[in-house]
Amino acid sequence: MRAIMGMIDLVSPDAAARDRAARAAAPLALYIHWPFCVSKCPYCDFNSHVRATVDEAQWHDALLADLAHEAALLPGRRLGSIFFGGGTPSLMPPATVAALIEAATRTWAPLGDVEITLEANPSSVEAARFADLAAAGVNRVSLGLQALDDDALRFLGRAHDVREGLGALEVAQRHFGRVSFDLIYARPGQTPAAWDAELARALAFGTEHLSLYQLTIEPGTRFATEAAAGRLTIPDGDTAADLFELTRARTAAAGLPAYEISNHARPGAESRHNLAYWRYRDYAGIGPGAHGRRDHLATFRRKKPENWLAAVARNGHGLESEEPLDPATRVGEALLMGLRLREGVDVASIAAAGGMRVAEIVDLAAIAALPDLIVLEGERLRVTDAGMILLDAILPKVVR
Repeated sequence: MRAIMGMIDLVSPDAAARDRAARAAAPLALYIHWPFCVSKCPYCDFNSHVRATVDEAQWHDALLADLAHEAALLPGRRLGSIFFGGGTPSLMPPATVAALIEAATRTWAPLGDVEITLEANPSSVEAARFADLAAAGVNRVSLGLQALDDDALRFLGRAHDVREGLGALEVAQRHFGRVSFDLIYARPGQTPAAWDAELARALAFGTEHLSLYQLTIEPGTRFATEAAAGRLTIPDGDTAADLFELTRARTAAAGLPAYEISNHARPGAESRHNLAYWRYRDYAGIGPGAHGRRDHLATFRRKKPENWLAAVARNGHGLESEEPLDPATRVGEALLMGLRLREGVDVASIAAAGGMRVAEIVDLAAIAALPDLIVLEGERLRVTDAGMILLDAILPKVVR
């Protein structure tokens, strides 16, 4: 361990300048939030809202204004990805989607083939918009299938059934070059055999990417209320670990290995936009509740749709705050995000960018004591496959 510390525990005097240059050269990611849903799912703690009516023209203009404000603060950047999230952005008018894509690619020079992702619910109504969304410029869609079992979909509060969801998947595969979909597992009463069969069916559809999330009880959701009352119990830790290991083995065998704790893709089909988050690159966030990271500032938009609209009308943008990130916070965020990835992080570069030594940001003795769970190979720190299921327990032990 002393040899490792001697090799990588140095801080370059111009590390901060190199970090600024690297961030400016890296592709910029743009996140656009559409906050509206048809209904609120009982497990969801995202910034989503149900409204009887939406003034689409007002939202079109407000989103463009919020985008213009961020663009003025990030001149000369190259655009690598756009992500329409929500809420349910497949409810957005395709003309608004097209206008935002045009404004973004006019403002920031596209870096090659820009990845443009839109999250979509797999209802037949929204699938009918897929051709127009593709014509607007969307080239990757992420479908919220969530389950391939009708009873499970009812439990999860989804508005579609399996037949309708698979119909939407077929339409998506016809119109978009890149398709991903989400599934939620570790549901109450779900056995490894049942999940194995459901996952095998999912893999047979041939998409390039799957996001597979264990059901968690988030504060403030209806499921949290049900769990507190003893009416909802999710699988225990041992069962969840078995399901997690089964998931990684099955997807790897199918050629979609895990590249992040919950995301699986064919090599080269990883989400470029989400990689920008996990690799701790700059990203601009617009729309209600959107977060961003801009030149070592954390940006926050007003969360409630009506408050965000009022702020845009008043100020020309929906910002609520911009908070400077001190070096220790930046280092911590970079480690916590990057260690979710199978590739891990360049711990020496992260330390140098914060003006610190490696031993100041990670506990090298703790890492050496957990060789089956986390490893330091040269300057790269990564969590092993065995360690990923224990990530939340490992991080407090090794990140200072």
